[in-house]
Amino acid sequence: MFLKEVTLLHEKFGSASEYPFSIPSLRRTSKLQLTRPVTFFVGENGSGKSTLLEAIAWQSGFHTAGGGVNQIYELDNSESVFGPYIRLSWLPKVRNGFFLRAESFYNFANYLDYEAKIQPEFREQIYASFGGKSLHERSHGESFLSLFRNRFGRNAIYLLDEPEAALSPARQLNLLSILHQLSPYAQFIIATHSPILLGYPDAQIFTFDETPIREIAYEDTAHYQLTRRFLENRKAVFRDLFAVDDDTIRED
Repeated sequence: MFLKEVTLLHEKFGSASEYPFSIPSLRRTSKLQLTRPVTFFVGENGSGKSTLLEAIAWQSGFHTAGGGVNQIYELDNSESVFGPYIRLSWLPKVRNGFFLRAESFYNFANYLDYEAKIQPEFREQIYASFGGKSLHERSHGESFLSLFRNRFGRNAIYLLDEPEAALSPARQLNLLSILHQLSPYAQFIIATHSPILLGYPDAQIFTFDETPIREIAYEDTAHYQLTRRFLENRKAVFRDLFAVDDDTIRED
């Protein structure tokens, strides 16, 4: 454990009508205490989990579009809108780590290729931590796993924003295996919608669907409950989902 606490600096907040201060989970939470090597942020789209994770990445010195402390490249909207409004408490402070942002990972892979192109003498070193070749030479999911297997190590903090976006269920289990291998030596904070990833043993789960943000048991997450209901009786789910009053359908 390295990062122990995240404090939201409400005294610096702007108007409650302005983003991101308008997000209820952030506006009504004072601090989060991190007590386990693997922590999950869970909640609906727009609940604030990725916004807070990005702010942690910014405060940690990582590129907010994805990367570590040594990756510097230009990308629109790569600044953190919420980064200045939190404080991190470390024991001890670590500089090693990586911020994975699924939605901008393509741009990070482009950055590596550009560095390898302009510095051909360092090509081998540039790709060494990413499986020895361009991430674009793999499928999206395989490039994620190559990052996890080759870039991740000890004495570091890893921030992952929806890593399941490129991973099949089987590959998500591969990621859980990597977490298990590294969690005694590294810390992970993961924003996710995946009920598979959320099932990691003894993980700390924070739900952003309630205010203030609070810890929640795996079985109490909406993601688990909805997935379980679907798998156990998908016919009933479809019956409820597709129920439409015929009078509401307009004839062309």
